[in-house]
Amino acid sequence: MKISRRSRWAWLVATFFGIGDLRPGPGTWASLATALLWWALATKVLVSHRWIACVVLSLLVTVIGMRTSTIAARESGIKDPGFVVIDEVAGQLIAMIAIPAVWNYLLVSLILFRVFDITKPPPLRWLERLPDGAGIMLDDVGAGIYALILMQVMVHFKVLG
Repeated sequence: MKISRRSRWAWLVATFFGIGDLRPGPGTWASLATALLWWALATKVLVSHRWIACVVLSLLVTVIGMRTSTIAARESGIKDPGFVVIDEVAGQLIAMIAIPAVWNYLLVSLILFRVFDITKPPPLRWLERLPDGAGIMLDDVGAGIYALILMQVMVHFKVLG
């Protein structure tokens, strides 16, 4: 199969620059990389602006991810390829909105997001059935929202310090 320049870019983004090829658990590797990259970026952003930066980044990754994951899924012939991990990047970013950029909050957000992403409580399983990139991305966006809600409760009640 000959891949065009546009497709090559889409595959690079969809696999989060090759992280989707890591084994075992490419989604977990992508979530971990996202948490570490967010931590590095968050230290450069004013605390009062971090949540805005995370929201904007989440939206950008979600929109771009829908298109790139559609291309990768169609070209591979797989409805929801395991090597496409840009959905985990979007979901993990959502899980980290407005939380302190410290290791314990980042770790708990990663664990919660992965649990929701893997177990897919209702209605996430239904979202996964949507066509193309929407189905690939939106179940992880939902898992990120579930994790975000629990993280905000923990922040509010200072559960992690």
